[in-house]
Formats: sequence, structure tokens, C-alpha cells
Amino acid sequence: MTASKKAKISPQRLGVGPVAARQVLLSGIPRTLGVRIVSITKKRVVAEMKVKPIHINRSGRVNGGALMAFADVMGAAGTVANLPAGHRTGTLESKTNFFRAGEGPALKAVSVPLHIGRTTMVWQTTIRNPGGAIAAIVTQTQIVIPARSAGITKDEG
Repeated sequence: MTASKKAKISPQRLGVGPVAARQVLLSGIPRTLGVRIVSITKKRVVAEMKVKPIHINRSGRVNGGALMAFADVMGAAGTVANLPAGHRTGTLESKTNFFRAGEGPALKAVSVPLHIGRTTMVWQTTIRNPGGAIAAIVTQTQIVIPARSAGITKDEG
């Protein structure tokens, strides 16, 4: 099987709910970032990210892109927990407010829904430094797409 065929997922294989949301946080980027799941429900995602050398910018603080990526996977996980069967999601828009530099040894994040709709969901993720101070708040809009519209058919997979 070619790599392109392996990457295609049939609608029947698209998981939904908190179990599928856990799979989101255990996939490539979250795993590379070092995201550790604390809890996932349809109304709240809690995780932490151990600060590694790959997160650090030239000033010795956590790179803003690492904070944004951390929040993006949190909002995606929350959306997946709420998806209808046979649907997938992607980030439509993301806005980050930085309040202070991110610092280690680990950042904690909580993501909650601001809107759970039929075609979009909006999640707000608050990322805190070890002492509890807010490093960033990220608000993102996720689109809800029927799997077939993504070019995925029943014959593939």
C-alpha cells in the first residue's frame, strides 16, 4: 500500500467523541510537542506540555508558535469530541493573545467551547505557566465537514 493510500481514511473509520479526541492528542504534532492529556469531555479539554529544547526561542522562553500549536490541538480535540459521525474538522481561524512569555518546566492548558454548532465550533484555550499566570489565550474556529466533501469516499481506505 502506498503512503498516499495509507493517509486516506474512510468515513466509517472516522472516530468521534472523547475517545477519538484522545487519538487527536496522541497523533504526530501533539506527540512531538510533548502534549500530555489530563482529561477530555465534550465541554472541556485539559492537557499539559512539558517544555523541551525544541520549544525554546533565542530568549530562552517558549516560542509563540509552540503555544499556538499547543492550543490548536486542544481545540481540535474538543471539536472531535463533539463531531457527528462521518465528519471531520479543520481549523478555519485562530487568534492568539500573548500575555507573558511561556516558561517551563510544563505549561498547562484548558480548552472550553464558546460555540458548538452544526457547521462550526469555537474553542477558547487558556495556557498557563507553572505559577498559574496566563501566558496566552487562543480562540479558534473549527469547521465541521462531512468526510465525503474532503475527497474521502467509501471505496477508499
